[in-house]
Amino acid sequence: MSRLNLNHRLPLLQKQFYVALCIFFILTDSLARAQVNVEPNTAVLNEGDHTELLCRYAHHSITYCRIEIPGESKVFNLSPDWNKTPGFEYFGRGLTNGECGVKIAHVKAVNNGQVKCNLGVQGEELSGTIDLVVALRPKQPLVELITKPDNEGYFSEGVTFQARCIVADGRPYGNITWYLDDEPANKHLSEMDYVTSSPTSNGLELTTTIQGISWILGPEDNNRKLVCRSHHQTDRDSLPPQEGSYHLLVRYAPLPQEDISVYGLYLEHTALINLTIRANPAPIIEWTIDGEVVRQSEKTGRFSAYAPQYLGQDMYNVTLLIAGLTLEDTTKTYQMRATNALGHTDYTVRISSSATPPSSGLEIGAIVGIVVAVAVLILIVLLVVFARATGRWCFGGATLNTDIGPDSEAQINPHLNEDFDGREFNNGEENIDTTHQTSEEPTPPVTDKLDSQKKADLKNNSNKTATATNGNGHANPAENKTNTSV
Repeated sequence: MSRLNLNHRLPLLQKQFYVALCIFFILTDSLARAQVNVEPNTAVLNEGDHTELLCRYAHHSITYCRIEIPGESKVFNLSPDWNKTPGFEYFGRGLTNGECGVKIAHVKAVNNGQVKCNLGVQGEELSGTIDLVVALRPKQPLVELITKPDNEGYFSEGVTFQARCIVADGRPYGNITWYLDDEPANKHLSEMDYVTSSPTSNGLELTTTIQGISWILGPEDNNRKLVCRSHHQTDRDSLPPQEGSYHLLVRYAPLPQEDISVYGLYLEHTALINLTIRANPAPIIEWTIDGEVVRQSEKTGRFSAYAPQYLGQDMYNVTLLIAGLTLEDTTKTYQMRATNALGHTDYTVRISSSATPPSSGLEIGAIVGIVVAVAVLILIVLLVVFARATGRWCFGGATLNTDIGPDSEAQINPHLNEDFDGREFNNGEENIDTTHQTSEEPTPPVTDKLDSQKKADLKNNSNKTATATNGNGHANPAENKTNTSV
């Protein structure tokens, strides 16, 4: 039964939904028709600026237009031909086109507030508003200290410094940027706080901007200027941002240094040991030389300690004089203690008669020399290899190919001595084989030295053949065998 009831109700629910949807669109359209559009919604201007403010009703013509401007004693009933108040005139495409606006030649500070336009449309009066903000330059920034200095205006090293910047009575509010000297202050900053004042008797509502800054002070902060700079709508090239500042004074103990070495002192001469330290306030000096104490502005034996001389920027020059420097003096250890109200610091000084400090490694000149020597050596080795491979320079003419094949004419017969040791003698006479043996392979070229050796061997063999001939001048065929292989 419930399912049947639901089926009967569905058409009714659909009809109700469509009716509600139609009513919604009708109301939305009615609201849209009744709405007055404004341009712009908010206008932020400087005093004296020109502006144009427009109210528009897009669906119908306007029968009348009244505009109320803060600070003006009367309401302007505007139309395209209206021109009754100097500095104000009609702005728009005409009332028949549903537009009505006003041109203000020079905005005044009292014009700050809501501009209201009232339009007559089909017997009704519709309204629109424009927020007109006439900027007012805030007061000069003020740096207010939360952490207070001592009676002399100094802070101590390690103190957490806190301050805040106040940029009062601006419209709209101003922004804040912190600097230390000319550099952005990368310190801890609090969120900006905006405090709006109650309207004054002339109806002006102003805003004050506040921001805090804090960090731990160090020696580098002494004599620095903390700057709070405001940025505002009214800033121009001819009217730069305003600033407030505070000059920081920080006291700190003498700053430590690594062990100090002084070179180039002359034996048997007066030696001056100078070093520079940083402190604020000025330090008092005391020297200890192998257990012997020499105080500031005093003389002990050959040692005299001078009072520190101020160099500026918290820097002091400290001097110890040694009369008649000896070799033993260069072996001593010199301890100097600098003391002021914030504490003391010890320094170790060593002196030497050497002109320069000992080198901790190879100097640049030595390194360059080693590199050049290695390069020259490599070049020489390459040249020797090249000359030997090409037979040039000192290797010219001395190149002998010892890897000669067995068929080359340049080969000296390794069995030459064996052939002569095995000579045959017939009837007491030496039998020499004069048969000429040649290689079937083409003879490769040989050097001049081998060619000369070959000619000499052939001549020697010919002489031996001539002595072996018989008495009638003819050689014995059986004995006329000469080995001519060389």
